[in-house]
Amino acid sequence: MKHRDRVQLALNHEIPDRCPLQVSFTPEFAARLRAEMKLAGDKLHNPHGGGNTYELERALGEDLLLTSVGWANSYYQDAWEYTDEWGIGWKSAEYETRFGKGRYTEMSRFPLAADDAIDHYVAPDPTRPELYEDAAWVLKTFQEEYWIVGVTVTTIFETAWALRGYEQMLADFLLDPELAERLLDIPYHYHLTAAKQLTQMGVDMIWIGDDVGAQRSMLISPTTWRKFFKPRVATFIAELKAINPQVKVAYHSDGVIDPIIPDLIEIGLDVLNPIQPACMDLAQLKQKYGRNLCFWGSMDVQHTLPFGSPADVRAEVLSRLETLGKGGGLILGPTHHVQLDTPLENFWAMIDTITQTPYPQG
Repeated sequence: MKHRDRVQLALNHEIPDRCPLQVSFTPEFAARLRAEMKLAGDKLHNPHGGGNTYELERALGEDLLLTSVGWANSYYQDAWEYTDEWGIGWKSAEYETRFGKGRYTEMSRFPLAADDAIDHYVAPDPTRPELYEDAAWVLKTFQEEYWIVGVTVTTIFETAWALRGYEQMLADFLLDPELAERLLDIPYHYHLTAAKQLTQMGVDMIWIGDDVGAQRSMLISPTTWRKFFKPRVATFIAELKAINPQVKVAYHSDGVIDPIIPDLIEIGLDVLNPIQPACMDLAQLKQKYGRNLCFWGSMDVQHTLPFGSPADVRAEVLSRLETLGKGGGLILGPTHHVQLDTPLENFWAMIDTITQTPYPQG
């Protein structure tokens, strides 16, 4: 079965030969995995997709390939400290695991921290042809075989608070909602333009979203989300579907977002990601929303992959197939980029169990 056909069946709530697979990695884990697999090609790895030949993803048997346009590509640039094209400053924070050292990149400068800075701010231009060269190449080279996902994550909230500062952005919702609306419109219009272009080019799915959930509750109230974000996400989805009614739209948020799932269904969402198992009741999620949504992710990167055993990982894959995967509607993969602290034997237990287990019938 072709990779893209496998994904199409799953998203149609039909039964493929096996569960579709999608995995992304931090650059450090990608390098470790390339060495393990003796792959000498790509040296760069953008976890959100783009800038490489997808040698690693194809060698693993993944079914979806990602190509990204937008602010999320600012993560993991080469310099230890840098300023991205949005004017946002970044610094690196090193960490150490038993498998070596890695680094995260964190925002350190917020160009719209001052209230009046927005009056003079000029955002990057989302119509530049060079932004879409990778997507054009991916579609031409791989769409016959793979399901191609156009990635415009950090769509509204995350880019806005990176421009403004996290605490100040939260305060703006209450103290200066007019300014909050102006701030949110900057990344909203940028990423909508990018997503529409990717849809016109022919990608199979657009992946949008922002982290609005924490471990035990939402970061903002459902009322705030409905006021500031729901209308924008609704328009976003509607404009993509107007271009191509067949395009699928996936929405990402870590953490607890149960209160807004009915809202997402109402405005036309197709796929929910990443289904963080430490925060959600997966069986209840499937029972309540499995007819309306497909699920993408669900493999635990907080506990099972880094700290469990290969047997634990295999058991989790089989459990996901029997719960979230029942009757189709599941793309399996980690809930975040695979981190450097993950043992390779656990990683292979996940890959092998997914790729070698026939999809359960019924």
